[in-house]
Amino acid sequence: MRLTNYGAGMPATVDLSRIPVPAWTPSHLAAFGDAPALITATQTVTYADLATRVTDTVELLGPTRRLLLLAAHNDVETVVTYLAGLAGGHCVLLVPGRGDARLNTWGTAYDPDVVCEPVDGALRLEERREGTAHDLHADLALLLSTSGSTGSPKLARLSQNNIASNAASIAEYLQLGPGDRAALTLPLSYCYGLSVLNSHLLVGAGVVVTEQTVLDAGFWDLFAASGATSFAGVPYTFELLERSGWAERDLPSLRYVTQAGGRLDPELVVRFSRLGRRRGWDFYVMYGQTEATSRMAYLPPHLAADHPGAIGVPIPGGSLRLEPSPESDEPDSGELVYSGPNVMLGYCESPSDLAAGRVLTELRTGDLARRRHGLYEIIGRKSRFAKAFGLRVDLDELERVLSRHAITGWSVTHDERLHVFVTRPADVRAAATVVAAECGLPAAAVTVASVHQRPETPAGKTDYAALERQAAALAGVTRRASDRRAPTTAGELRDLYASLLGRPDATVDDSFVSLDGDSLSYVELSVRIGELLPDVPRDWHTRSVRELASRPVRARRGAVLETSVVLRAVAIVLVVGTHSNVFSLYGGAHVLLGVAGYNFARFQVTRADPAVNLHRGVASIAAFALPSAVWIAGLALTTDFYDLRTALFLNGLLGSDTWTTDWQLWFLEALVWSLAGCLTMLRLPGVGRLERRDPWTFAVSVVAAALLVRYAVVGVEAGPTERYTTLVVFWCFALGWAIAASTRHWQRVVVSVLAVLSVAGFFGEPTREALVVTCLLLLVWLPGVHLPAAVTVVLGLLASASLYIYLTHWQVYPHLEVDHPLLALLTSLGVGIATERLARPIARWAGARRQCAAGHGTR
Repeated sequence: MRLTNYGAGMPATVDLSRIPVPAWTPSHLAAFGDAPALITATQTVTYADLATRVTDTVELLGPTRRLLLLAAHNDVETVVTYLAGLAGGHCVLLVPGRGDARLNTWGTAYDPDVVCEPVDGALRLEERREGTAHDLHADLALLLSTSGSTGSPKLARLSQNNIASNAASIAEYLQLGPGDRAALTLPLSYCYGLSVLNSHLLVGAGVVVTEQTVLDAGFWDLFAASGATSFAGVPYTFELLERSGWAERDLPSLRYVTQAGGRLDPELVVRFSRLGRRRGWDFYVMYGQTEATSRMAYLPPHLAADHPGAIGVPIPGGSLRLEPSPESDEPDSGELVYSGPNVMLGYCESPSDLAAGRVLTELRTGDLARRRHGLYEIIGRKSRFAKAFGLRVDLDELERVLSRHAITGWSVTHDERLHVFVTRPADVRAAATVVAAECGLPAAAVTVASVHQRPETPAGKTDYAALERQAAALAGVTRRASDRRAPTTAGELRDLYASLLGRPDATVDDSFVSLDGDSLSYVELSVRIGELLPDVPRDWHTRSVRELASRPVRARRGAVLETSVVLRAVAIVLVVGTHSNVFSLYGGAHVLLGVAGYNFARFQVTRADPAVNLHRGVASIAAFALPSAVWIAGLALTTDFYDLRTALFLNGLLGSDTWTTDWQLWFLEALVWSLAGCLTMLRLPGVGRLERRDPWTFAVSVVAAALLVRYAVVGVEAGPTERYTTLVVFWCFALGWAIAASTRHWQRVVVSVLAVLSVAGFFGEPTREALVVTCLLLLVWLPGVHLPAAVTVVLGLLASASLYIYLTHWQVYPHLEVDHPLLALLTSLGVGIATERLARPIARWAGARRQCAAGHGTR
């Protein structure tokens, strides 16, 4: 059978008889032989290899037809499992991986027989039962979420014929062939990203598989090295590319670029279309929905510059028509209705729907459109579905999600931003958290505000038109406010991250941790964040720039400084002030060690690949250990201050048991070996998995082990030099780790008790012990301190230079402490700050090594 459509006077055909159904079977894949099928940064999988791996996985999944939930990553294992599920006749429920909050929603709602997720390069398969608990219709092959960002369990039921016919249509109008190689830039759980894979594997083309983004330098290195010919993006992708200078890249292998996932600004359509003409590649604007498997229309590239607002013509094998709608009074307009072999079987809202057959023959898209010059153009939405950041949002379902969290709210969209309104101001933050964390929508696309009461129509229904007007008004206020304040938009915060961390490749989806930030670089950024955002979350370092930029900004004088930063600054002043005879408050260095453990847990014990964490950690140690070793060695060679073994941080092991000047630097030695020991421990077989399984229990266990060592070596109270040896004092570092891992109230209570018990009796000096305990408890319970802006600047300088102040003050204060103790303190602080500035090139070099080691592959 041959289907033909005619759009804008151009015929297009798809010969369905030539499409293998089911497609992508091992025999179909094997027919392409040694041609590259999947290309990654580390391997190339040929079609023959892919066919073999699919065959093996089909056997692993078994002969019984079952419901298979696949948590998709952009990797080879996901592709193999997906193809094996189809080839084995299973029904594949494809959902986002990487710990997506919605995974449990789908798992609970549909009770899959098998759950699969790639983990560390291997397939983790959980068989919940033998056989199946479901009645699966013979045509049902794939289930995809239709509502993208709302977390709704509503799915589109797709058949093998749906998938194959849509892939063939796409391959035809894009003129795909074996020489093509598409870079996989979108998630495989998203119908658009999946269509890229399906269409290319159907014709023997290659797919470059990566989880990097188009703003990662490493992505374009892989793109060029693999000879990729295309990539796909949603509107936000092209907005970022426009600002990043992407147009200047030389990509000789690029043949075409596709855009879908929402309306792209017509000006950008014109710009990219003309850029493509100059550079020799085509720009395709496309239109689709999950209910149509993926694509329904495309705009031929040669028409894009002249008709940038159009979605174009139906895809080969499909047809579009306009059905009159009361929502549109324009001539030759109405609801867009699509017909074609790629129209889904129907919706699936519960397991009972898995047995249903086809209930749809055409798709009412819910979009209002008009037809001009033979081209279709979307002019509005008919229903309560909308698109934000390229994701389709079921606004009614979103309100139900909020209700399940005891939040009453109403949602609308404005300029592709989602606006949620609540009547209780206390619900503002909770609603933002629910939408961003559970529903998966980028926080930068969400605004939550309170209203006095629900606006109503005369009929007593929610007046969504009034809420849309309110959203437009809020958007205007936000823009005006941001003009008066320091930068708080996602783009401006991204620039701040890029500047302070030396990462021009930073994107709004990055966090401090993903950009390889560490305890040496976080202080300055923490201070700046506190100046910009008066309500800084405790976990700001793991949140994306988007999320931070989207947080409500309250008018408030001063700034919020993280407690760990305040403690670093206060502790180093206590250390130097005590030594300079300004006051006598001992214990500051032990507080610094606890803060160091706290920051280790935040910046080095991350969910990234363990090898990446190790490289990051080693580079972080080098960033301060190398300058310190140079300083100490210089003094050892030119004066009698220190022995060379101290420059190697070995005084505690090889030095004297009685106090000498070498013991002055015990803190640096304890810090180096505590960091090195913990990094090594986490790389031992199985240890890293234990930590990832239960971070808090693991951290508390480390504290317990450290205390056992301490008690075995010195008992409760440590001697004059024993209290400075690494083995005896390691519990301070470990306690900081446990504090960082304490995310629940009861965990903080336990760690607080542990802190009091650990410190009690250690020094045999009640005042010293009280100071250390107080500081540690502040770290447990107080996320940040609101201070005058000028004070935060000073504390930030002291905190960022604390290690260098500690290192150098021994050579400064003795010359002034007798006659001018306050001057001794101030001079020591100033010299340390200046030394930190001089040492920054070494720190930058270590940071560059850390980024190189990580390979930017942890996003």
